Amino acid sequence: MDIRICIDVDDLDRAIAFYTQGLQLTLGRRLGADWAELLGAGSAIDLLAQEAGSPPLGADHPQRRDFRRHWTPVHLDFVVTAIDDAAARLVARGATLERPIQHRPWGRMANMADPWGHGFDLLEFQGRGYDEMLSPS
Repeated sequence: MDIRICIDVDDLDRAIAFYTQGLQLTLGRRLGADWAELLGAGSAIDLLAQEAGSPPLGADHPQRRDFRRHWTPVHLDFVVTAIDDAAARLVARGATLERPIQHRPWGRMANMADPWGHGFDLLEFQGRGYDEMLSPS
């Protein structure tokens, strides 16, 4: 089974630049004026242009899209090899580093938000990665 990740943004060209230059993903296809496919992660990422204030599930839905920082129980983790460089590239393109890069038993992690308020993490594995949390090798 494949999975596709969809991210709503209000400026498609800026989002393409943010994710391709900041995370070194590549533009796959433009599927119309409001949809772009990014490649280079474990799954395709679709950027979908949506207007701020528009309803996510039809006109009667009480919620509206808001591209300020928000929290959701689902977020993306991007595995990188040089976390300091990746975080700096993303901040230069409008991301927020929400707290200093943390050291974990499995490596390092940067908690970030993109310019549309979506939280995400950068992970840089060291040693055996998550297996460092299991019994010693």
